[in-house]
Amino acid sequence: MAWLAVITAGLLEVGFATMLKLSNNFTRIWPSIGFLVFASGSFSLLAWSLKVLPIGTAYAVWTGIGAAGTAILGMIVFKDPVSIARITACLLYTSPSPRDRQ
Repeated sequence: MAWLAVITAGLLEVGFATMLKLSNNFTRIWPSIGFLVFASGSFSLLAWSLKVLPIGTAYAVWTGIGAAGTAILGMIVFKDPVSIARITACLLYTSPSPRDRQ
């Protein structure tokens, strides 16, 4: 259950990063509220999962999903530049190490 919480928290991180961009430096009300909702959910689930999971592993998964997911969403939705190097970096960033596959 803790792993599901971390994965969900990572997906919510993609949401709050997206809302942060759409908020235009918190000058647009609905994206700003969306940011607060997604961020609160993400941090709450991460904090809850840390009761069970090691902090380093949980944090790595959370940031990996958030960073790679946000980069992929940026390429698809916001027309960020797409390159082999960027896609490779996203894949490498989210790949677990052999030690984490236990």
